[in-house]
Amino acid sequence: MTTATYDRYRGNLETYFDRTATKAWEQLTSDAPVSGIRAAVRAGRAEMRDTLLSWLPADLRGLRVLDAGCGTGALAVEAARRGADVVAVDVAGSLVAIARDRAPAGPCIDWRVGEMIDPTLGRFDHVVAMDSLIHYKSFDIVAVLARLAENTRGSIAFTFAPQTPLLMAMLGVGRLFPRADRSPAILPVRDRFLRTLIRNALPHARIGRDRRISASFYTSHAMEVVVG
Repeated sequence: MTTATYDRYRGNLETYFDRTATKAWEQLTSDAPVSGIRAAVRAGRAEMRDTLLSWLPADLRGLRVLDAGCGTGALAVEAARRGADVVAVDVAGSLVAIARDRAPAGPCIDWRVGEMIDPTLGRFDHVVAMDSLIHYKSFDIVAVLARLAENTRGSIAFTFAPQTPLLMAMLGVGRLFPRADRSPAILPVRDRFLRTLIRNALPHARIGRDRRISASFYTSHAMEVVVG
């Protein structure tokens, strides 16, 4: 069961990526030349992806990994190269189509269009949700984590938008840029408040590693929740 706000924001994301930003996102996640703003976002996302991957075992053979909000699939491909059995899911079918087309032959990846908390996806050893929860409120983020934890044996690594003066100022400035350079609405949340909610909602889990990355127009905070 999801909240009304979660469903609304999820619908907004699906509309944005499938109807408005497919080409822009395809370019951003490629090696094609981009604007200075997008180049900064690209670099920040690459650093965040490397961070989240570093929190997974180097050898993923025999393990099942969920890429929750896989986008165009870079993280899923790297996890599969390490031997993981990967399920990569995203609400935006257009992005999943790009990911499927880009994926090299060989790695075991099950590409899905749908909801990351769909219980029919099965059980996982590790879940990674990179920048797929930054568009939701704190309570919705924790509700998703609780649902994911029900089917996770090891860890959930996710990112959120930290509520910092710098990020709030950047979001304000962002409204001045051309629409093509804008991302979907980001909802900054307070780190301490989010931790409290997680501890209350997942009393048997523990909060592990965390890292904040601020690279010009990209700011995101990674956190690990160990559930098993």
